[in-house]
Amino acid sequence: MYDSEVVKEIVEQMLTAVSRVQRRASGITSANDFVTSEEGTDKFDAIAMMLIALGESCKNLDKVSKGELLPNYPQVDWKGVMGLRDIMSHHYFDANAEAIFTVCKKHIPAIKLVLETMLKELP
Repeated sequence: MYDSEVVKEIVEQMLTAVSRVQRRASGITSANDFVTSEEGTDKFDAIAMMLIALGESCKNLDKVSKGELLPNYPQVDWKGVMGLRDIMSHHYFDANAEAIFTVCKKHIPAIKLVLETMLKELP
């Protein structure tokens, strides 16, 4: 068994990252918004940092929970979350604005719902 208090703390950190991504992406209506202005580029940079933090926390959560927790929530591609962290960390200048836009608008809301559910279900 794992320390549920530590797990809750990590999930809350992940929810913070997700909320920041949503807030920062709220005015973004297309991938081009990330690349056509300094403000868009700044938002992209800030979102990238939170995606890195989210992926790192996901890796930590999996480690702390001894690989037992994430498989209970298959609605999210957790390996994809972790992999995106690696891409953003190691190949930032190759990051695709369209892919990040899709993550922000499609995947982040789903991840948020699962994390909220997870937090409610933790002992």
